[in-house]
Amino acid sequence: MLSNKWLRRSAVAIASTVVLVGVGWGAFEALDRAFPPPLPAQLAVSPEVVDRDGALLRAYATPDGRWRLATTLDQVDPQFVKMLVAYEDKRFQEHSGVDVIALGRAAMQFASNGRIVSGGSTLSMQLARLLEPRESRSFGQKIRQMFRAIQIERRLSKQEILERYLTLAPYGGNLEGIRAASLAWFGKEPKRLGVSEAALLVALPQLPELRRPDRNPAGARSARDRVLTRLVNAGLLGETEAARAALDDVSGKRLALPSLAAHAADTALRNRPGETRRQLTIRKSVQEGLETVALEAARKVGPRVSVAMVLADAMTGEILGEVGSASYFDASRSGWIDMTRTLRSPGSTLKPFIYGLALEEGLIAQETMIEDRPADFAGYRPKNFDLTYQGDVTIRQALQLSLNVPAIRLLDAVGPQRLVSRFRQAGVTPTLPPGEAPGLAIGLGGVGITLRDLVQLYTGLSNGGQAKVLRDGAEAAAPTPLDNGMVLEPQAAWQVTDMLAGVRPPLNAAPRAIAYKTGTSYGNRDAWSVGYDGRHVLGVWVGRPDSGSVPGISGYESAAPVLFEGFVRSGLATTPFRRPPAGAFRPAASDLPVTLERFISAQGELVASAKSVVEPAPRIVFPPDGARVELGASGAEAAPLVLKLQGGRAPFRWLANGKPLTDIERRREATWKPDGVGYSTLTVIDAAGRATSVKVFVE
Repeated sequence: MLSNKWLRRSAVAIASTVVLVGVGWGAFEALDRAFPPPLPAQLAVSPEVVDRDGALLRAYATPDGRWRLATTLDQVDPQFVKMLVAYEDKRFQEHSGVDVIALGRAAMQFASNGRIVSGGSTLSMQLARLLEPRESRSFGQKIRQMFRAIQIERRLSKQEILERYLTLAPYGGNLEGIRAASLAWFGKEPKRLGVSEAALLVALPQLPELRRPDRNPAGARSARDRVLTRLVNAGLLGETEAARAALDDVSGKRLALPSLAAHAADTALRNRPGETRRQLTIRKSVQEGLETVALEAARKVGPRVSVAMVLADAMTGEILGEVGSASYFDASRSGWIDMTRTLRSPGSTLKPFIYGLALEEGLIAQETMIEDRPADFAGYRPKNFDLTYQGDVTIRQALQLSLNVPAIRLLDAVGPQRLVSRFRQAGVTPTLPPGEAPGLAIGLGGVGITLRDLVQLYTGLSNGGQAKVLRDGAEAAAPTPLDNGMVLEPQAAWQVTDMLAGVRPPLNAAPRAIAYKTGTSYGNRDAWSVGYDGRHVLGVWVGRPDSGSVPGISGYESAAPVLFEGFVRSGLATTPFRRPPAGAFRPAASDLPVTLERFISAQGELVASAKSVVEPAPRIVFPPDGARVELGASGAEAAPLVLKLQGGRAPFRWLANGKPLTDIERRREATWKPDGVGYSTLTVIDAAGRATSVKVFVE
């Protein structure tokens, strides 16, 4: 009887418990639906701009003025996460939002001591408080947090809870989240925290204002040491390791968050609104080096002077580092102006392309003599930078010394319009005064161009004649690749590089195997230097953003040292120049054909002797310009190509890709056997020095 009675009572108790639990659970479900937790799909975090490898370049505060960087567990040292859980919520992985054991212990300690000895809050409850800040520490608010914590656990995984906590936890002032705190207090990402640093960041969120290292270093140290002691007791740290960590000083200074590539970051923010994370092609280490060099150089030159730099990969067009000004926040230097995108006069930096076109045409070789004497080009009278003249010089010397008159003689021969056409083919459109056509003055800087565009042109010299469109990742959309980015033919690009590689480095410059050119605009307003190796191009501009004159600056004295130092501080290894392409020819002076011994232009003294020439200028009639010729050039026995011309005065010198053919011909026919498939330039020069060329594709 007793047994049956006990069984009935037990059954009633169990049934009643089930009913109560069911009723309670049903009530919770109803409350859960009626009062969902404030869990936004995306937290409001600071916009970030990162480099090509994901390293932070620049962050922006949230609209409410907080530094709050989005955080994932793979961005944090796993040891820190273990320390946080062990200190704050050791049963985090087991409970469902509320740790009943911890709450019971806290209640007993409070009853025994009359004060709070240890808290019972879980990380889920702390996240609930961060998402829904409490107005007081009342019992009702505690119940609300527990309810919210259970709701959160039902909706988020443990990893998601940790990541949101690590994004929102307060660390003093307007710092929120482990990443902002680690960068501000230690200057590093939380992936690289030491034991002492991690322990301090575990302690800070409990009383962030009272434990700030910059305002209360003693309190911060004490809190850190308590964390270390607790972790030793929990078996997470050894006593020796904890004792060693306790010896570390507590930083008393808050560091500024990274602010690299400020102009590019601003552009990315404007062009791609709404994105939390924007990635650039820039490499952080390169950017840091260039910004340091730019700031040091500007301070050395003088007040109100700025420095801009662009370093690009010539094979891809990707910008690895760009400095828009010497200091973004320096108002005295107009640091907010991005001088990499501002039109300025390029001085002599366009001269290499003039020489390249003349080489393509077969008008000159490196050892051809050219005059550097006063000349009048229909009223335009160029003068050299130092107002002196060298007399007869070689083409190589004229380019390396950056002589003005020889460059204008060559530009007059190849034509300014053709030079500008090549620039446009390379994706660069220089700005001319309104209503003006390209004239000879563009050879000495009489045109507007940006530093980025200048570097884009020079990618063609580094890249075998093919320029690449520059991009840094800040664009609203990827730039369209060039249909034909040839700024110079490969043979001419190699010849120009060979000459520029021989330019004397500036005094005390660090050794660097680069080819480079300098330039100074009229009135000493702009100093330029652009250099390259077999892979990278670096352009430097020095001057005042307001276009004011800077007495004493020049490309060689002011910009070239920055160029060499920039290459060194970039940390990039030197890439050898390209090997000479097929058809490249650099004869000694003694081996030059008579027609290449001296450059003769319409401005030369020998014009008088040319007046007796009654024959029309030579013209190649076969093959026609742009023809595709099938000669079986890929086979072992390629057929020769017959060359025919009309006009001109015998004898004639034929050149293929700048290399003279064997004999001087008096007839108006010659033969040429190509050395492979592809484009070739055929040039003929008559006895009066007149030349003409065609470009053909041999198959």
